[in-house]
Amino acid sequence: MRMSIYSELKRRNVFRVAIAYLAAAWLLIEVAGTLFPGFGIPDWAFRFVVIVLSIGFLPTLIFSWAYEITPEGLKREKEVMRDLSITHLTAKRLDSITIGLIILAIAFIFADRTWLSPRLAQQVGAPAVVVSEPEKALEPESVESPLSPNSIAVLPFINMSDDPSNEYFSDGITEELLNLLSQIPGLRVIARTSSFAYKGKDTKISEIARELDVGHILEGSVRKAGNKVRITAQLIRTSDSSHIWSETFDRDLDNIFAIQDEIASTVVKQLKVTLLGSAPTSEEIDPEAYALFLQARYLARQNSLIAYDQSIDLFKQVLDITPNSAAAWNGIASIYREQTRAGRRPYDEGYQLVREAADNALALNPTYAPAFANLGWSAMDFDLDLASAARFFERALELEPANLSIIADAAILARNLGRLDMAISLLQYVLIRDPLNPKDHSRLGIIYFSAGQQDAAISSSRTALMLSPKFVRANYQICEALLQKGDPDAAFKVIHQEPQHGYRLIGLALVYHALGQTAESNATLAEIEERYEQEAAYNIAYIYAFRGETDRAFEWLNKAVQYKDSGLSHVMINPLFASIHSDPRWLPFLESIGKSPQQLNAIEFEVELRN
Repeated sequence: MRMSIYSELKRRNVFRVAIAYLAAAWLLIEVAGTLFPGFGIPDWAFRFVVIVLSIGFLPTLIFSWAYEITPEGLKREKEVMRDLSITHLTAKRLDSITIGLIILAIAFIFADRTWLSPRLAQQVGAPAVVVSEPEKALEPESVESPLSPNSIAVLPFINMSDDPSNEYFSDGITEELLNLLSQIPGLRVIARTSSFAYKGKDTKISEIARELDVGHILEGSVRKAGNKVRITAQLIRTSDSSHIWSETFDRDLDNIFAIQDEIASTVVKQLKVTLLGSAPTSEEIDPEAYALFLQARYLARQNSLIAYDQSIDLFKQVLDITPNSAAAWNGIASIYREQTRAGRRPYDEGYQLVREAADNALALNPTYAPAFANLGWSAMDFDLDLASAARFFERALELEPANLSIIADAAILARNLGRLDMAISLLQYVLIRDPLNPKDHSRLGIIYFSAGQQDAAISSSRTALMLSPKFVRANYQICEALLQKGDPDAAFKVIHQEPQHGYRLIGLALVYHALGQTAESNATLAEIEERYEQEAAYNIAYIYAFRGETDRAFEWLNKAVQYKDSGLSHVMINPLFASIHSDPRWLPFLESIGKSPQQLNAIEFEVELRN
């Protein structure tokens, strides 16, 4: 009986119909998966196609059992005389159709991987723009002389998913690829801040190349649906905008780390970078935890109170799934630090939480560099212990010598140690690799101010404002520099543009004094003392010093010590205290907090930069 059923299924071509159906369904799914996003067709339409094809499989087999194609047309099988059956001819046609469908599917997949998907990704990611002047569109502009052929910017991968909330995933994949490539000696990788400055913009490759000074660009798209992910990546040579390599990866989320490693490895091969050891690879964690981690990091970068709280909750969910995640603990430490610096957590409590979370990260992974950096900030800002901070930052850079964020942190420590040339060199190194980062341009402006290079300080602060017009403190920094240059009228105009209320008041108190408007300066200073006594004790001290009120300046310096004001970490090199340097109390005060020139010079701190 079993053999007769099998023979009958074979005779009626049920098996051949099944194979032909599967081949046709495969082709249709590939076409829909590639073309639907390019034409803005939502994800539910793709799912509808898959569901319909799945549902239709069994009815098609039943139909092929019950009906037969004859010279007279379609008939029920029982109505066809056995000696008049042409199922053997139908079988040959089905074989030809199946082979043809398989060839078409393979050809389409090849075209998709090498040509179609990369171009669709470019078209979907480009927003509509209004062009005020005619632009050249016939041929790409060339970049005359990039800094190095082994240089690359990883642009934000486009979120091709129907759900906009999946943007955290495409951004996260981009950042993970950037982090992998930045670990490769000999490859200059533009940092995240500058690369993400082009997110959502229709900027020409040639323009990006000029602004970032890179020889290559990696871009692509990410399409996430359930447990499936499609990543398209393409490597572009900026000198002629030619595509060196492109590929599309269709995988389960379980294989996301292998995709990242493969893309990074391919880029290294295409750029012909010589590796001294094995290529860096992604740290594999549970896929669900990984998606939560990317979402937590995405929220943390929004720098809002609500987003900070949501990010901490997500990092804790990561730890529920993978308790050994050092990155999650360090993410929590970083948020605690930002909340504390913003005055949203009590100083003592906040930095205690920072240390505990960073220590937890290092207990899980003793070589996790960002956790050492968080401990360095805690030692520098809260403990005012620059010697310990130096050890933490040196260890962090020993582990990750190319980490631009930690190098920028080290520049702040160098400034606080009074090693201003070193601080300037470190930040210049960072900005070559992250030229569109307003925060580090602002930091460089602060260091130039400390070094007495006021024109350079103004220039760097203005660059920060050009990149981010509402950047907090930059206008205040320009105001300070203008006062040092003896131009209070210009400083008065600038300080009114400072968006942060506290810095605006501090600047006005200084400017009013410089303009000889004593009553206005007194009133502004009284408001600062009333509203910001604990948060701004250090700032109030240098306002009094600038006004020549030495006793009041020392009174507020002592309050700054009491409140553990982080400003004391760079008190020795702040030009606004110049008027009290000759006071006999100045050097003993510096010694009491470990900030005298002799004490700072005794602290060993070296940073070796990688070419």
